[in-house]
Amino acid sequence: MKTVKISLDSIDKVKEFVQTITLFDNDFDMRSGRYTIDAKSILGIFSLDLSKPIELDIYGEDPKGEVLEAIQSFIIQ
Repeated sequence: MKTVKISLDSIDKVKEFVQTITLFDNDFDMRSGRYTIDAKSILGIFSLDLSKPIELDIYGEDPKGEVLEAIQSFIIQ
């Protein structure tokens, strides 16, 4: 499992993010505070506080780094 912090501060970014990760077979969870949701659920994402950074858990193998490369524009340091 790999965990990164992401920012989704607009509706368009949420849509783009969900469209991007649904291309992968990996499982993804998002955590904000005590809430954890399936990151492929657009309605679930809108239930989180999007004004703060969100932790994204990426499950499964990503040996070539394709998932991280695809979501690079959402990752914050």
